[in-house]
Amino acid sequence: MKKKNASIFSLLQSLINAYGPCGQEEEVKHLCAKELKPLTDELWTDAAGNLIGKLNGQNPSAPAIRLLVHMDEISMIVKKINEDGSLRVNPLGGAYPASFGQGPVDILGDHQTVSGILSFGSMHTTKESASTNKIMPKEFKGEGLAPFWDQVYLTTRQTPKELDKAGVHPGTRVVIARSRRALHYFQDCIAGYFLDNRAALAIMIETVRKIKKRKQLPFSDIYVAATCMEEIGGHGACYASRTLPGDITLAIDVGPVAKEYQTVLSPDPIIVYKDAYSIYDKKLSDYLVTLGKKLKLHPQRAVFETYGSDASITQSIGQCAKAALICFPVENTHGYEIAHQDSLESCIDLLFTYLYQPMF
Repeated sequence: MKKKNASIFSLLQSLINAYGPCGQEEEVKHLCAKELKPLTDELWTDAAGNLIGKLNGQNPSAPAIRLLVHMDEISMIVKKINEDGSLRVNPLGGAYPASFGQGPVDILGDHQTVSGILSFGSMHTTKESASTNKIMPKEFKGEGLAPFWDQVYLTTRQTPKELDKAGVHPGTRVVIARSRRALHYFQDCIAGYFLDNRAALAIMIETVRKIKKRKQLPFSDIYVAATCMEEIGGHGACYASRTLPGDITLAIDVGPVAKEYQTVLSPDPIIVYKDAYSIYDKKLSDYLVTLGKKLKLHPQRAVFETYGSDASITQSIGQCAKAALICFPVENTHGYEIAHQDSLESCIDLLFTYLYQPMF
């Protein structure tokens, strides 16, 4: 089908193709730096590994605004190398094996990337095959349990010696293979792995590009931060919020679509008022809703439970005075994610408008 904004989806595909497991986000960072360098007044990498860009504002004395978007993706880490060369892995971030499914993965060895297959084991087995017997009932009626990480393994077809030569060891990151990273377009939506949070990075970059094209400085200084290790506790965001000027921390992230939250898969952004880590600033959240309505959007309001963002994590430990969160609605969060094609543009419009008409 025809893509409604080919440029942003081209950028998004490039970001998704880049590997960015927790604590090893260099490929994504390099791509973000390439895009942001001509658009920002200053660009650097801080001691934590965050990529920081500064946009000078009209009013240097006004409070700076910090915009945080994380680079890391849900991934895996090698726990153990078995005698047959298969690998046991643990998740990096909140994901189950079913989120990835059986299929190709890339094992990012120190010297060589090794191909593997995330495996659940064969069906047609008995209780002698302990791992799959826990997953599939003997009746094969479909009432089996979803596999967990202690029941799956990576098939490598290499010996432990070959893996050692490639630099594969406990601590090596494992990611979904590039062959599985192509965006899928259907009806009015896009789908793929790692919209969390590559789509948010695309929103941030395209917003900065829009500011550059306007040739008018935003109201105040803006620090855009592509942060590391959000999926395992927001380490990068906490460091950035502690070391950068400003009192307001605004994050862009995925928003789960669920009846319990009264959120729907649509072009309209979600403004979050609370999650598992903190309560977002009500006045600021209300103001974002008001701006959205002026843009002829229909902002959704939500209270999330099993969820946290760069903004709420930093606020929960006192690293920012006020926090807000803008989400684009996503089905299948932390899996094969689905978003409305227009939702990215809606978030760009809202964010762009706020940065020229901020509320402190």
